[in-house]
Amino acid sequence: MITALNSSVLWSVIRKETSADLWLRALLQAALEGPLVISPVVFAEPAPSTADPAALTEYLNRLSTACDPITPEAAHLAGLTFKNYRKAGGPRQHLVPDFLIAAHAQVQANRLAAIDRGYLRKWFPSLRLLVP
Repeated sequence: MITALNSSVLWSVIRKETSADLWLRALLQAALEGPLVISPVVFAEPAPSTADPAALTEYLNRLSTACDPITPEAAHLAGLTFKNYRKAGGPRQHLVPDFLIAAHAQVQANRLAAIDRGYLRKWFPSLRLLVP
């Protein structure tokens, strides 16, 4: 089972938020079930917290997480879903990168480890979510 990670989960762990231990346990269990992956968008979001790409890659390796390119199919799904979101009056609170992360997980993984604030379940109803 492939588990994609949302940047919200990485930030929780990096910042040692109150939910970090719960996420670490959930990710350890998920890693026993299959690969952990992130999209390039998720790689970009915590990048400013490290000195260079190698440092971030090393940190991700310690979490047994690999970067997985976004396929055209996933990018297309993200674009169509974002179009429908905006057409339905969705505010600019969520941008295309949020939809790329979710579409990557839906098309290229079996689930997404994420802190869902409602839009994932609404706009990606068939996407399985991993929550601690």
